[in-house]
Amino acid sequence: MSSLLTSKQNDELRLAILDYFHVNGLTNSFQALQSEAIIDDYNGDGKQRYSGLLEKKWLSVIRLQKKIMELEKKLSQVQEELNNAPVRKPTNTVDWIPRSPEKLTLTRHRSPITSIAFHPLFSVIASASEDTTIIIWDYETGEFERTLKGHTKAVQDINFDSKGNYLVSCSADLTIKIWDTQNDYVCIKTLYGHDHSISSCVFLPNNDFIMSASRDKTIKIWELASGFCTKTFTGHSDWVRSAICSDDSKYIASCSNDQNIRIVDYNSGECKSELRGHDHVIECITYAPTNSYQCIRELTGIKENTKDEIPGHYIFSGSRDKTIKLWDALNGQCLHTFNGHDNWIRDIIVHPNGKYLISVSDDKMIKVWDIKTGHCIKTIEGHQHFITCVDFNKTSPLIATGSVDQTVKIWECR
Repeated sequence: MSSLLTSKQNDELRLAILDYFHVNGLTNSFQALQSEAIIDDYNGDGKQRYSGLLEKKWLSVIRLQKKIMELEKKLSQVQEELNNAPVRKPTNTVDWIPRSPEKLTLTRHRSPITSIAFHPLFSVIASASEDTTIIIWDYETGEFERTLKGHTKAVQDINFDSKGNYLVSCSADLTIKIWDTQNDYVCIKTLYGHDHSISSCVFLPNNDFIMSASRDKTIKIWELASGFCTKTFTGHSDWVRSAICSDDSKYIASCSNDQNIRIVDYNSGECKSELRGHDHVIECITYAPTNSYQCIRELTGIKENTKDEIPGHYIFSGSRDKTIKLWDALNGQCLHTFNGHDNWIRDIIVHPNGKYLISVSDDKMIKVWDIKTGHCIKTIEGHQHFITCVDFNKTSPLIATGSVDQTVKIWECR
């Protein structure tokens, strides 16, 4: 039978046994073991590593056995308490919502945060600021990774493509920049064409094109490969704050200082509907994902219709009039108004499970809304100053917020 001990451990054990025989006057046993094991390097001066080792090991075993018995007794008591405890319905992790306090606060920017974006695959978050820089962080440790420099005025918006290969940014310096995330975030293209500050930029669902919205009242489509502007959409009478695309790439939605939301057919450029109802600048919009449609039907009383399951049917908007509205994007009807914030709504996102809407505001609060009931179910005092942006992590139960207080905060959902 092969020994479980290594050669070194075997030698140490034999010397320890030999020392025990020597100390206790067991001469015959000592000589027999020394002869049979061929041990020539034994030293009985009591100063060796193996001196008294056998007794120490034996006492350790006894102490460990006693400790194990104590722990087993405690475990038995805890198990009995658990068996007698009232049963609590487990919470589905898919339904977790952000809770305070924040997990991490990221500080390095020197001016207000304007936009944040989680990487779709890695534990990375990017933040943009009025200080002209973009900072890349590890959101698990909070460690700073790198600063992206190149813009000469405030960076207004940033977004990763769906694969995380590129980061797009836009600025008040009238440029859009594309950064290669797989090559140390090198800027590989700078796009020129807008005549005024660029408010938003986002990759279209196929990742081959980028869409930007600007204070010059236009929306532009850019081909990633060439950097050329391939389309320009007009129609707003004032600063276009944001432009987004439906998941099936059929429709573009845009919101503006003109207090309107325009729904445009991407291919034809035809305006399908204008959503009017806000009393102030519309800061942000987000399409409702199809997994939220059941909650929307329960909120509005709309009967189920298989035709309703197409992407881009419903849209949420947040405005400086302190309200969030839910719209039927195809017929222009306002279906519900969410009231609760005390200042401008700055950003909104839908929870990945489709059940909740998360909003941030200049009232420094993060609010979680139950779409099914229209009620605010959670309010978190988020920052010391206006909260400008929010993003939800698609791979971990985390959200991030950015603020005029120059910090990015990471919040755990539980």
